[in-house]
Amino acid sequence: MSRLLPTLARSLLGLLFLVFGLNGFFHFMPTPPHPARAGEFLGALAATGYMFPLIKGTEVVAGALLLSGRLVPLALVLLAPVIVNIVAFHLALAPGGYGMLAFIVGLEAYLAWAYRDSFVGVLNPNARPVAGEQAAPQLARARA
Repeated sequence: MSRLLPTLARSLLGLLFLVFGLNGFFHFMPTPPHPARAGEFLGALAATGYMFPLIKGTEVVAGALLLSGRLVPLALVLLAPVIVNIVAFHLALAPGGYGMLAFIVGLEAYLAWAYRDSFVGVLNPNARPVAGEQAAPQLARARA
């Protein structure tokens, strides 16, 4: 079961973001009505001309990476700010859907924990840049 759970969580989160990301481009699911302030916010994002394609494109790419099982830590990093904004949107502008929010946050947190070894370098408070000749051995170790 412990081997299956990360794959199941990864697949669920990947499918969720792939489907909802694609819906942002192809509109195959109806959009529910939003409270006035939420609608204004979404209208402002749409008015930029680039924000929705950027967000939805990120969701599609990250969802596909999660479903493929490739570059999973990168997909989790890409989705983290998207998830934070989804949660903030629902808490501040469109209350409700807390069960789905908890599910998404839970999957992301569980997967971050399951892949925690991949984030060790990112969370190193004393990280230093790699210079010249030192880079090749470190890259070789990272690829191994």
